[in-house]
Amino acid sequence: MKQTHAVGIDLGTTYSCIAWLNEHGQPVTIPNQEGELSTPSVVFFDGKQPIIGTEAMRNAIASPERVIQHAKRFMGSPEKFWKIDDTRYSPVHISGMILRKLIAAAQEQIGEISEAVITVPAQFSDAHRHATMQAGHAAGLDRIEMINEPVAAALCHVLGNEGLAFTELAIDQQLLVFDLGGGTLDMAIVKYKTNQVKVVASDGDLELGGLDFTQVLVDAAAAKFIAEFGHDPRSHRGSLQFLTLEAEQAKRSLSVRSRAAITVQHEANRQTYQIEQAEFELLSRKLIQRSEEITRRILKDHKFGWAHIDVVLTTGGASRMPMIRESLKKLSGRTLNSTLSPDQSIAHGAAYYAGMLLSNDQYTRTVFNSTASTRLAKVQQQSVNARALGILVRDKSGNRVPHYLIPANTSLPAAKTHVFGTVVAHQSRVHVRIVESGAGADRPPTVLGDCEITDLPADLPEGTEIEVSISYDRQARVHVSAREPVSGQHADVEIIRQENVHSQLQEKPAPVAINPELDVLAELANLPYLVAEIENQPVLLCNDCGSPLLRNGRCASCKIVPGKQSPTGNRKALPQNSASSPKQVETKPKSDRSTPNIAPSRGRSQASDRNKPKPDPHEAEFWGLVDGDE
Repeated sequence: MKQTHAVGIDLGTTYSCIAWLNEHGQPVTIPNQEGELSTPSVVFFDGKQPIIGTEAMRNAIASPERVIQHAKRFMGSPEKFWKIDDTRYSPVHISGMILRKLIAAAQEQIGEISEAVITVPAQFSDAHRHATMQAGHAAGLDRIEMINEPVAAALCHVLGNEGLAFTELAIDQQLLVFDLGGGTLDMAIVKYKTNQVKVVASDGDLELGGLDFTQVLVDAAAAKFIAEFGHDPRSHRGSLQFLTLEAEQAKRSLSVRSRAAITVQHEANRQTYQIEQAEFELLSRKLIQRSEEITRRILKDHKFGWAHIDVVLTTGGASRMPMIRESLKKLSGRTLNSTLSPDQSIAHGAAYYAGMLLSNDQYTRTVFNSTASTRLAKVQQQSVNARALGILVRDKSGNRVPHYLIPANTSLPAAKTHVFGTVVAHQSRVHVRIVESGAGADRPPTVLGDCEITDLPADLPEGTEIEVSISYDRQARVHVSAREPVSGQHADVEIIRQENVHSQLQEKPAPVAINPELDVLAELANLPYLVAEIENQPVLLCNDCGSPLLRNGRCASCKIVPGKQSPTGNRKALPQNSASSPKQVETKPKSDRSTPNIAPSRGRSQASDRNKPKPDPHEAEFWGLVDGDE
């Protein structure tokens, strides 16, 4: 058996933190090499050598063009990179460097670390999570588990010294976790009872955090400076960086004082302005309204009233701001629970989760004593997916629209099996575009990628039923699989992500020269963009006829006979249905086989359909729909 430590990492937008559980099962924050409990998520390149943390922040004013920060806000974005000298750095590069610094400091104090739990916002998509995994592996971790940040906060509240132990709770309780960090707002409704933490719902905003409140102060001070001197300090990178650091410090001061000073220096001019707390609140009103809208939405969408919430739990550095606390008090009508450390509670919760996993792993001998190990092994945690998961289909107008198979806020792990049918004889492969709903009601869906399923059994007749399963695992990562029920054969699958397709159009970045201490990060320059193979992974259909769509979005049948219905052959006829929107038909719970009713039948006879030309079996890459209504 292997011996390991329970390590949790809060990879933050502005600050990051690492913690572990000692032998008594208590979380301990591990200081970095400078003795700091939190490490600024900032990287400065001194030549080719990366310097991470406070020292990097100190260089932000003198050398702003060589400093990279807030990389977490761009995780999963294939277009985002920073160019230093002749080298391009992606968010994965930068996050990997930050993680490596945290891990290196921890290894000096507790020994070798090969496994860790990394926290992510609940609203992170599959692409965000995949990028986080890449950064963790590049930082030297062999095994990575992820947990949503508000869930980590709930575990810290329930299991930690800051909160109540499970055994001390007299009744079941539900809490609203409000986590406002440097870059994101994460919220969750969590139900807990003895030895169980269950997430009921989650919501949030990936573009609402402490950074946005800092920007309010930057813009306010800049406006005053422009009115006095006629020059915008934001137009120069050094002046802007100086102003941003001043605004950040003023924001922190305004959490405990009624007034704070912001100094602006640009060109030959330097001036200090006083910002009143009331003025800050007025300037931040739109941001406060956004947080209030999300708070109301998470309750309304899940038919919760404030009477159903027993505790409002706040965490995240930006939750210290008085305007945030007053807003939550006004909405909830109750006193807030602010016992959690805004800076360390997420890492502590991740460490608890790591301890829970280790205590339940029969192949691992933990460093806990028997009491702590037994306690951690009893605790169960269940989360939900923040985003709905499905496929793109065509509506009546011919537009591509998402058809979600697994709704948002479904308990994890979750899976759905749907029955499709081949549209031509001897069909051997299929493509499908998988989508997640956007991070918020007003955000567009996220395309995860094209999934190609190959090597179907040979000589399949037209209309052969294929079972396609789409699932989220307990970490909200996406998996898809296909099976031909008669033979029981599974199809081989590879998922081609959109960011990988994009990267093929660009020149491969040159290898990165990195501090020998961080040699493992050299692999970051050669991360595989083209194909990410996974064991399990799905189907696009024409909404007019139910036939397959080609890569260009055109129907494989309608493109040959415009306006005509595709041949049905042995495929079950689509039922008549006047509904204009997709409908999911549930069948027996035992197999959970259901099929989205994509389009109404045109009422054409199968005889006439059989006279229509069929797609070339070597070109047919999509599946037609089998009606699952029984």
